[in-house]
Amino acid sequence: MTNRIISALLFTSLSMTLWAADTPAPAVVVDQVKRVEVSSGFQTVGRVEATERVDILARVSGFLEKQSFVEGSDVTQGSELFLIEKDSYQIALQQAQAQLAGAQATQKNARTELTRAQALKKRNAVSQAQLDQKAAEYDQAKASVLQAQAGVKRAQLDLSYTQVTSPIAGRIGKANFSTGNLVTPSSGVLATVVNLDPIYVEISVSEKLLIDARRQGINTENPPFAPRLILADGSQYEHLGEFNFVDPEVDPNTDTIGVRATFPNPAHVLLPGQFVTVKIETKQPQFALTVPQSSVQKDREGFFVLAVDRNNIAQIRRVDVGEQFEGLWAIKSGLDQGDRIIVEGLQKAKPGKPVSPTQE
Repeated sequence: MTNRIISALLFTSLSMTLWAADTPAPAVVVDQVKRVEVSSGFQTVGRVEATERVDILARVSGFLEKQSFVEGSDVTQGSELFLIEKDSYQIALQQAQAQLAGAQATQKNARTELTRAQALKKRNAVSQAQLDQKAAEYDQAKASVLQAQAGVKRAQLDLSYTQVTSPIAGRIGKANFSTGNLVTPSSGVLATVVNLDPIYVEISVSEKLLIDARRQGINTENPPFAPRLILADGSQYEHLGEFNFVDPEVDPNTDTIGVRATFPNPAHVLLPGQFVTVKIETKQPQFALTVPQSSVQKDREGFFVLAVDRNNIAQIRRVDVGEQFEGLWAIKSGLDQGDRIIVEGLQKAKPGKPVSPTQE
């Protein structure tokens, strides 16, 4: 009886050994540890602002005779935008010129009278009082000429204001007054011109990021960080910006500091008032060893991954992890570039046991 029991146990043990030997290694998916470029920085929301914005106003009163631009088009600096009727201002200029001519004639006559009186005084033919009177009349005539000259310049200036021009180059908006309307200096904005290239993006850095931002170079003196933009459709703006202004004070109401960056905008993709996501990253590329986040596990001792050696044996590798980004986890230590790690089938793999790896 005892021999039968011993024989049965030996048979069972041999069967299990043979079964274990025939059991295939579990299939897993592996990926290699890669060294990739990573970005260091943070994201925030910014608002696009025009570098220049000018409200066009009427500087003289009159009826609008002409609108010289197409709404929404680009205009050059000094180009004509509106024309105000100029007849009354031409008449005023002619009147001022006539007054100047009269004042100059009076001055010429006063100069002659003064010269004659000075000659007569040498012969004691006139009194000193008479000579002083002629000198005063000459000085008054000179003052009248100066006043008339100022009147001519004022009339010329008013006449020039009838041609309303753009002080900057940019894109003009909608006209608020049409031809035939009476406009005055108090009528309000005739139209607005904004400069769209380059363009500003203004952001507010929170108090928590303020100290770190200062340490990492968020300033206008050759900062190591540079801003990039993510547009509303999720695409990345093609041009890199640069910081040109940092507010010297913290806003006590929001505990933030204002920062402004300049971006090229040749295609006018960015428009004032729109919101964009601003990514503030290092100018110089930075690299790190990375693994998929799905491969990293954690126990009481810390983070680890299951690596596969040359003999396809699963091994625990303790790792020191860094930042997470785009589905990856930066590895500070514990792995080398090219190491194979399990990314799928972790529940089937056992440390120290063989696996059947398939490259992802």
